[in-house]
Amino acid sequence: MTDAVTGASSATQTQNTNSTAAAQSQDLGKDAFMQLLVSQMRNQDPLSPTNNEDFIAQLAQFSSLEQMEELNDNILGLAVLQQSNALMAQLTDSSALIGKEVRFIDPTSGDEMTGQVTSVKIQDGLAVLNIGGDDVPLGNVTEVTGADGAATDETGDDTQGSDEDTNDDSTEG
Repeated sequence: MTDAVTGASSATQTQNTNSTAAAQSQDLGKDAFMQLLVSQMRNQDPLSPTNNEDFIAQLAQFSSLEQMEELNDNILGLAVLQQSNALMAQLTDSSALIGKEVRFIDPTSGDEMTGQVTSVKIQDGLAVLNIGGDDVPLGNVTEVTGADGAATDETGDDTQGSDEDTNDDSTEG
């Protein structure tokens, strides 16, 4: 039984060594190219040396490779930033619904319901609203039916007053 464990352990070590060597060979890039270029210069035939155009072409290719690697890193960073910004935008937009009455499709029953949004969170990359103690994905909201603090009378008119009522006629004269 000890041999089986030792055998499995050495197989795992061999795999780890192989993966480390593969990762290192991918990381060589610039250093390997420079070493290859220096070796070429040292070992070239003195009677027929490599012409300058060939070295310049190799250096240009090396420079291009460096620039493409840097561009790739920048694009990856930009993609991560855009994803982060999208999450923040969802959270910001959803937070405007806190305290508002919304109509939504219940994720468990599929029934259309209404309720007041009490909080918002990001879960698995999506905005999730807390409505009546239940988590409802933002995508399930079908309508915002009322605003927080806006009262209406029986006729449906806003009871907070209008700009016309607040005009002071005493300044005319």
